[in-house]
Amino acid sequence: MTSKSNFLFVEFPKLLESLDPLTEGAWGTMNVHQMIEHMSYSVRMANGKDIMQLVTPVEKLPIVRDFMLSNKEFRPNTKNSLMGDTPDPIKYPNIQDSLNELQQELADFKKYFDENPNTTLMNPFFGELNFEEWTHLLNKHAIHHLKQFGVQV
Repeated sequence: MTSKSNFLFVEFPKLLESLDPLTEGAWGTMNVHQMIEHMSYSVRMANGKDIMQLVTPVEKLPIVRDFMLSNKEFRPNTKNSLMGDTPDPIKYPNIQDSLNELQQELADFKKYFDENPNTTLMNPFFGELNFEEWTHLLNKHAIHHLKQFGVQV
């Protein structure tokens, strides 16, 4: 398992489990519970459950993909044009159920690409991504939200 895969599948869930649910974010409007469910939604795109259409103009794809594949972090308060001004309502009444869902979505992500190793899936901002590209992006996204809640990675 690569270090990015290990972080995503093993370390990230552990860090989320150790995060105090009452921790306030340094930016944005999501609380810890909403952020965990937000990450599940992101992984659902990567595991083929939520099929997305490209929203980035095709001529801008090379620039945004270069950023996505770089080690540059998302800036605090990076706006997601697919999200409203207020976070989605929580799906599960407790954080543990939301964490369980995230872990299942991550397992389904790995399983999807184990069974379909040469495929790509659409990311609405960065285009068609393979397993390594999705893993890189999900790592970048996870680190962004961990830092939002004061976890240094």
